[in-house]
Amino acid sequence: MAGGGFVDTSGGKEYPGNVTLYVIFASIVAAFGGLIFGYDIGISGGVTSMDSFLLSFFPSVYHKAKVDTSTNQYCKFDSELLTLFTSSLYLAALVASVCASTVTRVAGRKWSMFGGGIVFLFGAALNGAATNVAMLIIGRILLGVGVGFANQSVPVYLSEMAPARLRGMLNILFQLMITIGILVANLINYGTAKIAGGWGWRVSLGLAGVPAIMITVGSLFLPDTPNSLIERGHPDEAKAMLKKIRGTEEVEAEYEDLVAASEEAKQIKHPWRNILEKRNRAPLTMSICIPFFQQLTGINVIMFYAPVLFKTIGFGDDASLMSAVITGLVNVVATFVSILAVDRAGRRFLFLQGGIQMLACQIVVGALIASVFGTTGEGDMTKVKAVFIVISICAYVAAFAWSWGPLGWLVPSEVFPLEIRSAGQSMNVSVNMLFTFFIGQLFLKMLCAMKFGLFYFFGAWVIVMTIFVYMFVPETKGVPIEEMVLVWKNHWFWGKYISDADIHVGKKPSA
Repeated sequence: MAGGGFVDTSGGKEYPGNVTLYVIFASIVAAFGGLIFGYDIGISGGVTSMDSFLLSFFPSVYHKAKVDTSTNQYCKFDSELLTLFTSSLYLAALVASVCASTVTRVAGRKWSMFGGGIVFLFGAALNGAATNVAMLIIGRILLGVGVGFANQSVPVYLSEMAPARLRGMLNILFQLMITIGILVANLINYGTAKIAGGWGWRVSLGLAGVPAIMITVGSLFLPDTPNSLIERGHPDEAKAMLKKIRGTEEVEAEYEDLVAASEEAKQIKHPWRNILEKRNRAPLTMSICIPFFQQLTGINVIMFYAPVLFKTIGFGDDASLMSAVITGLVNVVATFVSILAVDRAGRRFLFLQGGIQMLACQIVVGALIASVFGTTGEGDMTKVKAVFIVISICAYVAAFAWSWGPLGWLVPSEVFPLEIRSAGQSMNVSVNMLFTFFIGQLFLKMLCAMKFGLFYFFGAWVIVMTIFVYMFVPETKGVPIEEMVLVWKNHWFWGKYISDADIHVGKKPSA
């Protein structure tokens, strides 16, 4: 393959300006949207491992896990209703992200964040006060609407606010907040599980309102991005904002490119129709394949059900929750590696290295579990093997946290032209949520049926996605977001879908 997926991106424009404190502040506040997503991922797995929660809402699962000692380890928590509690959020997020596309484009990115935070807050309150499964599921659906709006708007906001040379670092703040949310949730679960009286799960679920308040209130103080202001017909405000966030008066070159992109965008009346045009084949493929592959790394098997998984392979109640805390801490620390490396080493290197490391870890975990439980699901986990499993899972989580975790949100958010950017991000979120739903709904059943082979199943997909990156994903570091079309034009495969007439970079808009 001549050149593979490598593309020389050194020709991208270098706009004047610095990284201002204003941009850093806005990026951190916007990234709070990741807290609600991360907190939910961590909290749902923890409460579903609490005996008091299972007794209150899923007594049949409690009986299978605690009373029926004949049940093999792989199938102890297999319950469609239990997995529906976890995965219903992601189906709601899928639908909400499509609606969020219109809100983000018409009203601005910040108001999508605000709306998402409000709805998430109501969902947290309903879950914390739940007295039956119906209240739990309705609360989860409201949480999903909030997640759908936040995940649609935050990555786009961060990519548009950041200067090109540091877009990766600032965008990954979203993933960092997701990992912090997961870690905080795991710590809270560890503490609330010890509350006498068995109502600790209410605290865990109800505290989801805290990150919801943070993004709701924080969004009110956020500025609109210059891209959004131009798109909505406020050119003077856009230029003033561009000067403020770049810390310089010399913004004419970048401003003209933004206006040119906006003028082209105004010709597009139906973004969802135009996203299917030949010239958008490459970014559309990224918005489908990258979130699809991100879920098939198997990460949500770990993050959704870490306490359940560790209990399944023989850890005690406290040990399973503590192991989840450890993996959550690794997740946060490793994300800092991505923040430091993504604009230096590049997206492709992290994708490829992370894929290789995840594959190795999945092979090791699968082999260790097979050596203990075999195909029958019966056996005793020794402390030595348990330690090796935790270490291997931590190494896997670390690899994901500096590769497919943050890059799964970064790359799709930076590759679309302005006229279909909101629709493209909605496609990204929708695919992500759809397959998160499928994995969340099917994981426990797959574990029961495939046993230790489940880890090899995800390992096989890691091989496929690593090959996909090598062949079809170009390097996008340092490329101004409005010049991304040049990356596709110069790519060995995607270039054939883009004509010279499709390139408008640097052209001044007509008077």
